[in-house]
Amino acid sequence: MAASARAFVLRHTRLRPVPGLEAMRLHLADEALPLWHAVQVETGDPDAALPYWAFAWGGGLAIAHYLADRPEVVAGRRVLDLASGSGLCAIAAAGAGAASVTAADIDPFSVAAVALNARANHRRLTVIGRDLLDDEPPDAEVILAGDVCYEAGFAARVVPWLRRANDRGIEVLLGDPGRRYLPSQGLVELARYDVRTTTELEDLERKTGWVYALR
Repeated sequence: MAASARAFVLRHTRLRPVPGLEAMRLHLADEALPLWHAVQVETGDPDAALPYWAFAWGGGLAIAHYLADRPEVVAGRRVLDLASGSGLCAIAAAGAGAASVTAADIDPFSVAAVALNARANHRRLTVIGRDLLDDEPPDAEVILAGDVCYEAGFAARVVPWLRRANDRGIEVLLGDPGRRYLPSQGLVELARYDVRTTTELEDLERKTGWVYALR
């Protein structure tokens, strides 16, 4: 599946600068719905996940901006990028001087996209393709979670897991553009940015992306 996923990503995306972060380039798609249909055909699964890996989402963009402004947050530290998607946050962390970066996502197309995007940006990181939420929080010093509160079921799993990680002394940065299932309590705003997304699934082309710490 790895080789075919890599070929699929290359066939359906173009390597281009990230809006607002032009020094970074990602393999991005033009439209979400046609690509989603292509994923369903490729996998034979009508319930295949949306191709989150093919777009730069508001929460991830906010984290990437924050790490560009505050590289000391991750410099010299072990970083996990949870639900990595395109690898945007992982690549930003590597660029900010993280000692090591691991990107995790359950979607095999995401795993392929992260590897391609890391190579395109000359960044070294590890990519794993399994569900970490069934495990205890990992041996990391910082966890990046960009746009993980887009759906009720996933938010209900990921937020308690992030809180457990935070309770163990792992610093958690949560990036979000005001999703419906973002927790209403236990967040401390660190920064906000005007971001420009790359998908018509968002209700506005330009959004505000927030970066939060868990408390």
